[in-house]
Amino acid sequence: MAEEKKEDFHDLGLGSKASSSSFRSLNKDGTFNVNKYNVSFFEKINFFHSLISMSWPKFIGIILLGYLVVNTIFASIYYFIGVEFLTGIEATSPSNQFIEVFFFSAQTVTTLGYGRVAPIGNLANIVAAIESMLGLLSFALATGMLYGRFSKPSAKLKYSTPAVIAPYQDLNAFMFRIVNPQNNQLLEVEVSISLSMQRANTEFRDFFLLKLERSSIAFLPYTWTIVHPIDEKSPLHLLNASEMAAKDVEFIIMIKAFDESFSQTVYSRSSYKASEIKWGHKFVKLAQAEKNGIGIDVSRLDETEKVQLNS
Repeated sequence: MAEEKKEDFHDLGLGSKASSSSFRSLNKDGTFNVNKYNVSFFEKINFFHSLISMSWPKFIGIILLGYLVVNTIFASIYYFIGVEFLTGIEATSPSNQFIEVFFFSAQTVTTLGYGRVAPIGNLANIVAAIESMLGLLSFALATGMLYGRFSKPSAKLKYSTPAVIAPYQDLNAFMFRIVNPQNNQLLEVEVSISLSMQRANTEFRDFFLLKLERSSIAFLPYTWTIVHPIDEKSPLHLLNASEMAAKDVEFIIMIKAFDESFSQTVYSRSSYKASEIKWGHKFVKLAQAEKNGIGIDVSRLDETEKVQLNS
C-alpha cells in the first residue's frame, strides 16, 4: 500500500522511524510525544514559554513560592545585619523579631512601606533599596506574564473521544467531530488530516495527507463532523480494524481558525489511534430546534449508534 501511494507521501517533520510498536507521535492534548536527551540546562531553559504554557494552579503556586522565598531571603539578611538597624521592631524573642522583619521585607518588596519599621544606617538602607528595585522588576515581570496568559489566543476545541468508520454515500469513511464549547466565534476554519502508517516488516513509517469531504468551513457555530471518504485512492482502502492496528495507524489532526475575539489565527491539534476508532458506528445528531434558535448538548459529543457498513 505504501509503495502504491508514494506520490502522496507527506512529511510532517516527525521522522519516519518508529521507536516502538505502539508509536504515537501526537498526544490527545496536541503535545508532541518527543523526549530530548543530553541537552544542556541553558540550551533547554525557556522561562517565558514555561510560565505561559503551564497550568494556572502551577503558575500561581510558582508566583506565591517565589514571593515567599524572596521575602525569606531578605528577611534573613535584615535579621543578620541586626534588628537594631530597623526602627519600630517591638518583638523581643528571636522568632517574633524574624516575623516582624519578614513583614517589613514584604512591605519593602511591594514598595508599600507602612512606615512603622524603617531601616537605619547605610547597610540596611542599601539592602532595602536593592529589594525595592528587585520588587518593582519582579512584579512588572509577573504582571506581564499574567497579562500574557490572559491574552494568549487558543482554539479550545473539543474533539469527540472516539472516531468512527461509518457509511458515507456508497462508501465508508473515517469520521470524527469537533465543537467549540466557548462563545467566541471562529471563522475560516480549516482542517487537515495526516495518516501515519507503519511499513510492513520494517520500523519505518509513511505519512499521507488524507483527502476530505470538506476541508474548510466559514463558521463553526455548531458541531462539525470531519469526513475522509475511503475510496480506491485512500491509503485506508481495503484495510479492516485488525490491519489498521497491525500497521499502528495514527490520524494526526491539525485545525486552523481565525479567532474573532483576538483577531488572530489560532491552532488546535489532536490525534486518533486505531484503538480509538469505532467500526460500524455513526455519530448521533446533537442539534435540536428550540423556540429561540438551535440547542446543542455538548455532553453528547461522543455518542454513537451502530450501523451497517457498506460492503
